Amino acid sequence: MNSDRLTAAYLIETPFAPEKIAEIMAGEQSCGTFTRVAGETDDLRMRARARVESITERPAVDAPSLPNAYLQARKIAGPWRRARVELSFPVANIGINLPTLAATVAGNLYDLGEVTGMRLESLSMPSAYRMKYDLPSLGIEGTRAKTGVHGTSLIGTIIKPNVGMSANETAQLVKVLCEAGVDFIKDDEVCANPAHAPLADRVPAVMSVIRAHAQRTGKHVMMAFNITDETDAMRRHADLVEKEGGSCVMVSLNYCGFSAAQTLRRSTGLALHGHRNGFGALSRHPLLGMSFQPYQALWRLAGVDHMHVHGLQGKFSQTDEEVVHAARDCYASMSDEVDDRVLPVFSSGQWAGTVPATWSAIKSDDLLFMSGGGILAHPHGPAAGVASLRQAWEAQRGGVTLEEYSRHHPELAAALAFFGQPR
Repeated sequence: MNSDRLTAAYLIETPFAPEKIAEIMAGEQSCGTFTRVAGETDDLRMRARARVESITERPAVDAPSLPNAYLQARKIAGPWRRARVELSFPVANIGINLPTLAATVAGNLYDLGEVTGMRLESLSMPSAYRMKYDLPSLGIEGTRAKTGVHGTSLIGTIIKPNVGMSANETAQLVKVLCEAGVDFIKDDEVCANPAHAPLADRVPAVMSVIRAHAQRTGKHVMMAFNITDETDAMRRHADLVEKEGGSCVMVSLNYCGFSAAQTLRRSTGLALHGHRNGFGALSRHPLLGMSFQPYQALWRLAGVDHMHVHGLQGKFSQTDEEVVHAARDCYASMSDEVDDRVLPVFSSGQWAGTVPATWSAIKSDDLLFMSGGGILAHPHGPAAGVASLRQAWEAQRGGVTLEEYSRHHPELAAALAFFGQPR
C-alpha cells in the first residue's frame, strides 16, 4: 500500500458512465467541485486530488435503488449501471483527524445527484497512519488477562429487564449472575443514567457485589456500565467506575460520535465496549451507507476494545455471512507494529443452540458470547444457563453434537428442550 494514501472502495449505481462518476467522486471529496475553479492549479491537483484506482462494472438493473430528484428534474432514466469504484486519498488532506477522515470517505458522496446508490464497502490505510490514532487499551489479550479467561470463549450476559430496576435491584441481579459463573455483564443500550438507577448509585452498588465476588473467588467479572452521555459526563462516569474498581464501560458509538469516543479513550484506561446500535440505519440497504468493515475500521481508530457484530442465527436482520465477516474484520490487524485487534461481541438471540453455528464459522475462542434470555430464562436458572453455554462450547471443541453431549449434561439438555421449541 502507498504509504501516503488511504484507499476506499464503493459500490455505486448511476445512469451515467461509471468512469464519469468515479472522477466526480474523486473531485468532490478532495480539492474539486462541479467545475474547475481559480486556484485549482495542476500542481495542487497533483498533490491533493483523490485518485481513481480502479473501476469494475457490475450488471445493470432496470430500476433505481433510491429516489433522486436531481435525475427526475432532468428526466434522466436508466438503465442503472452499477460498479465497484476504488479511490485513494492523500493522507495529507486529512491529517490526524478522525471526524474529517470519516467525512472524506463517507460524506457528501451520499448526496451526489448523479447516483441512485452509494455504499462504502471497504477502507484501508497505511500502518504508519493507523499508528497515529488511538489504540485499544485492553483489546483481546488484555480483556482475557483482566477476566482471567484463557483457552475458551468469554461468556457474557445483559442486565434484564433492560430498564426499571433500582440500583440495589440491579446489584442483586449482578450478584446472581456472578455466582452463576459469567465472565462479563453489560448494561443494555437503553439503560445509561436513568432516574430510577442513576450511575452515581448503580456503579457503587454493583461494584460492591463484584469486588466481594472477586475477594471470595479470585475471579473478576467484567461489568460494562453504559455511560453513554455528553462527553464531560462520560468522563466523570468513567472516573467513578475506575474508582470503584471496574474495568469496562460501554458507549453507544453512533450517538456519541468519534470525537467523544476519542476523548473518552484518552482519559481512561478502562476497556471501551463499543455498542453499534443504530448501525442498521447505515447498513441495511445494500446500495446505501456502509458495510461493517469500514465502520469498524473508523471506530478502531477511536481506540475501542470490543465491537458488537450481532449473532449467528439470531433475532436481527443480518445474514450469518455478514456476522461472520464482521467478526473477521475485528480479527484483522490494522497495524504492522502492534496487536490492535478488537474482541468481537456476539449477541442477539444467542443461546446454547447457536454455539455450533458460531464455532463452525469462526473456529476461534477469541470472542465474547453474549446471552441474555439464554441465561436468564433457562428453566433451571441462570447458573444452569451459563453451564449450558459452556457445555455447548466444550461439545464443539470436542467435535461432539449438542444432542450427544446433552445426554450426560442436564443443563444443556434442558436448554435444548426449552429454547429449541418455538416460543
